[in-house]
Parts: sequence; structure tokens; C-alpha cells
Amino acid sequence: MLLTVLYYIFIVISIINVIHFGFYLVGANYYDILRFRAAAKAKKNTKKLPLVSLLIPAHNEELGIVRCLETISKSTYKNLEIIVIDDKSKDATKRLVREYITSHPKQNITLMYKNKNVGKAGALNHALRHRAKGNLVMTLDADSVLHKDAIRNAVRYFNDPDVVGVAANVRVMDSYTILGLLQKFEYMIGYRSKKFFSVTNSEFIVGGVASTYRMNTLKKVGFYSDDIQTEDIALSLKVVAQGNKKNKVIYGVDVLAMTEGVQTFKALMRQRYRWKLGNLQALIKNRQLFANNNNIYSKTLTWYRIPMAFFGELIVLLEPLVIAYVIYISMAYIHSSSLIVGAYMTITIYLTWNIMPDEHMTLAQKLKMIAYAPVMYFIMYLMNIVQFTAIIRCLLSPKKMMLKSNASSLWVSPERNAQAVAQF
Repeated sequence: MLLTVLYYIFIVISIINVIHFGFYLVGANYYDILRFRAAAKAKKNTKKLPLVSLLIPAHNEELGIVRCLETISKSTYKNLEIIVIDDKSKDATKRLVREYITSHPKQNITLMYKNKNVGKAGALNHALRHRAKGNLVMTLDADSVLHKDAIRNAVRYFNDPDVVGVAANVRVMDSYTILGLLQKFEYMIGYRSKKFFSVTNSEFIVGGVASTYRMNTLKKVGFYSDDIQTEDIALSLKVVAQGNKKNKVIYGVDVLAMTEGVQTFKALMRQRYRWKLGNLQALIKNRQLFANNNNIYSKTLTWYRIPMAFFGELIVLLEPLVIAYVIYISMAYIHSSSLIVGAYMTITIYLTWNIMPDEHMTLAQKLKMIAYAPVMYFIMYLMNIVQFTAIIRCLLSPKKMMLKSNASSLWVSPERNAQAVAQF
């Protein structure tokens, strides 16, 4: 009986995964066609370029803050105000920013600081309420770097009056470790799937790195929430909950930024637990979106994307049983090793298919990534372990998950890697 149940679970999960692979590949290609058409129109647009407020919250970021500011200084978009919010750093962050402002007087940079650690949401809200004057607001983590055309490209998407938020294309810097390689592939695959979510108007996750919103939209939803672990997902879901037919959140493939991956497996476990908990908190808080027939929402959001977000967590929980079943079948029946071989080939081909059409890698970089692809099937099981552990920890903390206990606003930045390499 158990084997029969596991068999059908395996079949269902396999079918869902294959369907999604197909959706993501077709959706990505269609997105590219639409983007080429939109790019041609954007070049003809002669509207006045709006002021962009670029907010950089920072807590103990002495290793990366100057590098971050240096990349912004090379931006081709000049109607810009830069606001660094130091959230009670104990290192040299505040001093370094002050020195940078002094040595770059022509740049419109402001330093704000809090005398207590209020968290990233609190730091951003402080700047939004008291200093930011831009029509558009972009946020950037202090360990991240921007491509020189990222801001200009982000602004172009707002030529569509229905677009209120743009998610950036975030890559992981090279750190030349297995953990760094794992995160590099994970980000690449995850962000390519955003092309499909964008063309189907079902996107609801906008990360904090280089995300851009209309200021009036942020005011309308009350800025960032401080009761959810992931302030970025909480914000994008609040925006989408206003009605995503007229408040579109889309993906900007040419809004390119790079960020550091976490440096240790322990740090990765902590990070993904926080992400998982925050994602579930935001989904539960906005559970009215589930299968909602209100005409202000796209059906792809309420009947596909939101339900799949919950179902995806169920798949994570069931995955160890499915893997155990596949191993059992492969050992009990030699000819059934084709299950493992088939899965391995599918994932390897899918990875390669994601690499080849990438817009931002050189041919040499693509060939290097393709060379890694055959071993990534096995390395990615590390992420499966991380995700499974994270969802278990969430289930063991039901009060936090259901927002019946307050989320901590304290902000602890992960370890940074000063040798991480950004490739633009």
C-alpha cells in the first residue's frame, strides 16, 4: 500500500515538474519577444526622466558599502538621489560613507542613521517618510552592485502606467566555492522563471536587491511591513493585493544587479529559514488571494501562482519520501535505474537550456557554466536539504508562521566576502 502511494506521489510530482519546465522555457522565449518590441518603443520615448530615490539600508557593511557606492557612481542615469541608512552599525560603515560623500561632492548622496537597530524595514521606512523625494524608489542591499544601465532600464518599464513595481535580474558574484556555484545556478534558474510569471501577470515576489516601485504606490500600501521576516516579499504581496490587473509587478531582465552569496552552509540554513518563514507569513497574511474570483486580479495569480506557492511547500515536504522510493526501486529492480538516469538527464538538459540563451553572459562564461551542469544535479540536493529543513522549522514554529507572535526587527547581516567578484 505504501509503495503504491509513493508511486502515485512520484508520478504527480514528476508531471508537475515537467509541465513547469515547459512553461518556464516557452514563457521565457515569449517574454524575450515582447521585450524586444518594448525596447524599440522605449527608445522613441522622450518623456522627462523622473527623479529616482535609491535607498541603501546598511548594518555592519564596511566590506561592501564603498564598492556598492562606486558602481552607482558609474550609472548612466543621473536624475538620482542616493540615501544610505545606517542602522546602528558597530563597524566602520558610517565613517566610510561619510568619507565617500566628502570625496565625491558632486554626487547627490545623503547619510541617515538610526541610534538603534530597527531592522531593514524600519530603516527603509525612515528614509521613505522623512527624506526620499523621488517619483520612483529603488532599494539596494549594501553588499550588492548595479550594472551601469540598471536604473535607466528600470525607469523605462514605468512608461506603462499599469506597472507599479519592477523586480531586478539578480546574479550571484563568483566566489569560487561549491556553495557559491550552487547559489549561482539557483539564482539563474529562479530569475529566468520570472519571465514566465511576468508574461502571465502572476508575479508577486520582488526581492530587495534593485527592486523599483512608484512612490505613490508605496504610500498607498503604507510602505514596508515590520511584522514579517522578509520585508521585500511582504511589500510586493501588499502591492499585488491591491489588484494586479492595474497594479502590475513585472520582471526586468535588463535591470541587472549582482549580490554576494552566503559564505557558509550554516549561514545558508539561517537565510533560507528566514526566507521560507517570511514567504509563508506573507502568503498567510494575504490568503484572500487564494482562488479569488475578484475581477481586479488575474486568474493566473489567484488560481495558479498563489495555490502553487502553497503546493510547492508540500512538494518539498514529500520529496524525501519520493527520493527514497526511487532509490528503493532502483536497487530492487536493476532496469528501473532508468528513473534516476532520466531525472539526471532532464535536469542537466534543463540547466543547459537555461544557460545558452542568457543575455548577460559571454560565450566563455556560458561554456564554463555548461561544463558545471553535469554535476549540478547532485550538488543541488544540498539545497533540497536546506529547503526541507527550513519548512520543518517553520512548521515547528506555528505561532511565528501564523503571525501570532511578533517577528524580531533586529538585523544581523551575514558574513561578507571581500574577494567576491562581480562580472558585468
